[in-house]
Amino acid sequence: MSWGTELWDQFDNLEKHTQWGIDVLEKYIKFVKERTEIELSYAKQLRNLSKKYQPKKNSKEEEEYRYTSTRAFLATLNEMNDYAGQHEVISENMTSLITGELTRYVQELKQERKSHFHDGRKAQQHIETCWKQLEASKRRFERDCKEADRAQQYFEKMDADINVTKADVEKARQQAQLRHQMAEDSKAEYSSTLQKFNSEQHDHYYTHIPNIFQKIQEMEERRIVRIGESMKTFAEVDRQVIPIIGKCLDEITKAAESIDHKNDSQLVIEAFKSGFEPPGDIDFEDFTQPMKRTVSESSLSNSRGDGKSEPKFGGKSKGKLWPFIKKNKPPPPPPASASPSAVPNGPQSPKQQKEPLSHRFNEFMTSKPKIHCFRSLKRGLSLKLGAGPEDFSNLPPEQRRKKLQQKVDELNKDIQKEMDQRDALTKMKDVYIKNPQMGDAASVDHRLAELGQNIEKLRLEVQKFEGWLAEVEGRLPMRSEQARRQSGLYEAQNTSAVNSCAQDRESSPDGSYTEEQSQETEMKVPATDFDDEFDDEEPLPTIGTCKALYTFEGQNEGTISVAEGEMLYVIEEDKGDGWTRIRRNEDEEGYVPTSYVEVYLDKNAKDEYKSLQKISE
Repeated sequence: MSWGTELWDQFDNLEKHTQWGIDVLEKYIKFVKERTEIELSYAKQLRNLSKKYQPKKNSKEEEEYRYTSTRAFLATLNEMNDYAGQHEVISENMTSLITGELTRYVQELKQERKSHFHDGRKAQQHIETCWKQLEASKRRFERDCKEADRAQQYFEKMDADINVTKADVEKARQQAQLRHQMAEDSKAEYSSTLQKFNSEQHDHYYTHIPNIFQKIQEMEERRIVRIGESMKTFAEVDRQVIPIIGKCLDEITKAAESIDHKNDSQLVIEAFKSGFEPPGDIDFEDFTQPMKRTVSESSLSNSRGDGKSEPKFGGKSKGKLWPFIKKNKPPPPPPASASPSAVPNGPQSPKQQKEPLSHRFNEFMTSKPKIHCFRSLKRGLSLKLGAGPEDFSNLPPEQRRKKLQQKVDELNKDIQKEMDQRDALTKMKDVYIKNPQMGDAASVDHRLAELGQNIEKLRLEVQKFEGWLAEVEGRLPMRSEQARRQSGLYEAQNTSAVNSCAQDRESSPDGSYTEEQSQETEMKVPATDFDDEFDDEEPLPTIGTCKALYTFEGQNEGTISVAEGEMLYVIEEDKGDGWTRIRRNEDEEGYVPTSYVEVYLDKNAKDEYKSLQKISE
């Protein structure tokens, strides 16, 4: 099967067919190119998707990835990133092995096709020229024959005419002989040209054209084979990355199987465990017997009559709250327009109705008295400003221990980093000492001294935080007992209750503490252990005095009862909410409506109080 013998007369059709083959190849190249663009776009979208859901550095999301489920999700994101990389590999391989190679091959194919068809056209032109020469020789032979025949007839006519002279007859005879000679010459030339044309035509149709068409056939077959190989490569490029993609999918499956719900549950405990013990049982209160109305939690009006002070649930004494009940601030004082004389016994308490159940719970669950201290003011203000104390004392004990341990680890890493730099500089200095031409050894002394100072500072920081950490991890029992003796109002039946300055701030009318921070007071140790840090602190300073204009029976949490005409100390001004914080003696203080008292502030004490507030801020 050869195009040269079978298609010897289909030169034009072969030219069209080979051009179509090149068009098909270019179409396939365009197809592969668009496929590579799709793969690149897909890989880019996968990478952007993976990046979008990656945790941001130094953000809260990073902390969430300690759970096995979120770590599995992070592994999935990383594997998807690798998965996208394999699609990029597909695109690169298709571009280099298919698109690039076929593009170069198409250019070579076009040049080869052009050369072959140029040879074919040249052979056709040559055979056509030979044919024209044969036709010209044939016409010349035919013309000479006709002229020779006419000359012979003219001679015979002249020879038969008796009136023609002998000279004319001889001339006609010579002319006839000349024409016959010319006809013979034309015949010989025509015969030679014909033989030559037949030879050329035979070579053209049996040698030249078959050879040219055979080359064109081979070229076309190579094109077909090449496009087939490219299609195989197209599949192989995908097949080569299938194992890696399968490995990515296996890793995703492995990550999913590594999810441990029990471990995640334990991590939740470690993350939010405060160290509190659940509240104890609430004692039954029998309302069937006539009850004498109890005074307010912080009221001391009854105790003043007999000169004895009994532990109360208000003022500086406050119990642990029921964990699911919010504490209520004292209600706002009555309007100033109300006349105190219009009501028996002066103005009534801001809230005369029956106390809510939450207050009953607080009474039953009260432990030791609160200790008002300057640290409570400082911590409350710092919490308002969003900054926590350096020793993380605003956190529950378990969380505080973790934060302190984390801080110690960070400081140790910083120390190691500084020591590595110091060692490197020391080695450099030794090299400079041995080889002065390489540098001045004294030039690194300043940096070495600076590193030494930094290391010393970091070590002091480590010691400080390790001290706090040791205090949290194990408090001495003797210290706890001493704190109990100092409190003076420790109740053995409520050893499981927990109190702190943070709880006192939560109930104060100034709102310096919110319920979210209230969990900082929780600990696993007995209640008095947590108050050790406040034992040596001073109470809030006195900033003036006040005189009670009316009798006030403080029946709400955080308030204190006063009698008309009584003189008391002012320890906190009205902050705009209608309440003033006062103190009767060392253990009795609370809030009263500002409109019920006449305040006499000591200017020097007030300035000192404000300066303390600024320091705490």
